[in-house]
Amino acid sequence: MPRLRLGVALLVPKPVALEVDALRRACGDPGVELIAPHCTLVPPVNVREDRLEDAVAGLRSAAAATAPIAVSLGPPATFLPVNPVLYLELRGHVDAVRALRDLVFVEPLARSLTWPFHPHVTLCDGGEPDRLAAGARVLAGYRAEVTFEAVHLLQERRDETGRRVWHPIADAALGPVAVVGRGGLELELSVGEQLDPEAKAFSEREWAVDDHARYGDVWPRDLAVTARRDGRVVGTAVGWTSGTSALLADLVVGAAHRGEGIGSHLVARFLAEASARGCRLARARTEVGGPAEGFWRRLGWVEEGRFDRYTLDRDVVQLRRDL
Repeated sequence: MPRLRLGVALLVPKPVALEVDALRRACGDPGVELIAPHCTLVPPVNVREDRLEDAVAGLRSAAAATAPIAVSLGPPATFLPVNPVLYLELRGHVDAVRALRDLVFVEPLARSLTWPFHPHVTLCDGGEPDRLAAGARVLAGYRAEVTFEAVHLLQERRDETGRRVWHPIADAALGPVAVVGRGGLELELSVGEQLDPEAKAFSEREWAVDDHARYGDVWPRDLAVTARRDGRVVGTAVGWTSGTSALLADLVVGAAHRGEGIGSHLVARFLAEASARGCRLARARTEVGGPAEGFWRRLGWVEEGRFDRYTLDRDVVQLRRDL
């Protein structure tokens, strides 16, 4: 049976997460692009694939028994001389963090430990002891207040370059789960940042059934184009095609590579593939007056409609391009 590399953590919420990442880069943390700022509750553990639902269920149960946790991050400290790690101390409701850790540290997520549990947010894992000690002195005044409102299950996966990167695959909001229909058809309603693997599989399965019933053999097909330079991803275009139409839902180019024509190439390749699939028009949406609207119009896309306060309270324009 295949095994998944999983872990459980409290992810530092924005905007403090952006500050912590800036500190991590300044300190030379090698993991800054591999995992978001976090407080580890369960370090990496190998879990059989067929126990994933049990792990998610345990996460939900632990979260439901825990209220949101307010803590302070800082001051910095190190685990020297035992371990070359520079970190931010957790202060405040640390007992609540420990209690939550005890609730999630059960099968199939339990494992033997090398070090005792010490709630912290890592700034730099590894490096010269003198450099880590200097970092602790320089950043001695740093403090930040955060409230953890969810706990996350993360999975280690390899990215396009072969690096091991940790991605959240499930989250559970801290606090009691809402239940409606008591005494009748009882229904539990949980809120999170994303669907957990079981819910995602359910959604994909049911949408496939519904799409087939509605569209027959021409239900939407995913279409993704990736641009790489020197083996590294510099841009992506993602959407779908269905019958004679296509939607280019997401187009992004790395900030360091904008203005080099990558976006135009991605769009052109997306449209070429859509045309090859039999599409006769394509659509895209962007913020009215935003930096991307001019880009689309220069490529020959024309306005088809507008949506007021559609995304993040911003007006959105729908554009089309005949193929």
